[in-house]
Amino acid sequence: MGDKPDRWEGVYRTKAEAETSWFEDRPQVSLDLIASTGATPDAAIVDIGAGSSRLVDCLLDLGFRQITALDLSETALAKTRARLPDDMPVTWVVGNVLDWQSSGHFDVWHDRAAFHFLTEPADQEAYLRVMDRALASGGHAIIGTFAPDGPEKCSGLPVARYDAALLAERLGPGYRWVTSIYHNHRTPWGAVQQFHFGLFRKV
Repeated sequence: MGDKPDRWEGVYRTKAEAETSWFEDRPQVSLDLIASTGATPDAAIVDIGAGSSRLVDCLLDLGFRQITALDLSETALAKTRARLPDDMPVTWVVGNVLDWQSSGHFDVWHDRAAFHFLTEPADQEAYLRVMDRALASGGHAIIGTFAPDGPEKCSGLPVARYDAALLAERLGPGYRWVTSIYHNHRTPWGAVQQFHFGLFRKV
């Protein structure tokens, strides 16, 4: 999420899971989109900006065996690790996606609400270069952001909002749009945030 690791460390150190606006007991939209890619349990999946999301837990329950979770916050990933047995097939990466060098290729790139924190074109381009290097040919990218009618900020930070057309334009001709889901996420305190999730296939 941009270049603000200290901010996110502070968030995860001071707030419980259900005190963050993005908390989901079960990330069903993400799971449905991953399922729609046809990914089998041996598919390599990376979750960008994983935080302490329950996505990793759910993927393990579904039998996936090659999962990577990347986040700026060591505390966030530690919270997830603490929920899981030590021998789970998960690679934990504390780092900034903008300068991450993946050691392998992924079949599914999943990002719920990290990309939209990148409001500068140079940061967006750096992100997309990393994604393009990391994603296998024919692989799928799932990117969830606030929709055009969604909030203008998250955790006090400005965000870039997207619909299918805007996201497709930003990703460029190397990615083919497959489908979109518009989702009203209800925060733990009842506020509604409008999200757009785009599923793209690398050509």
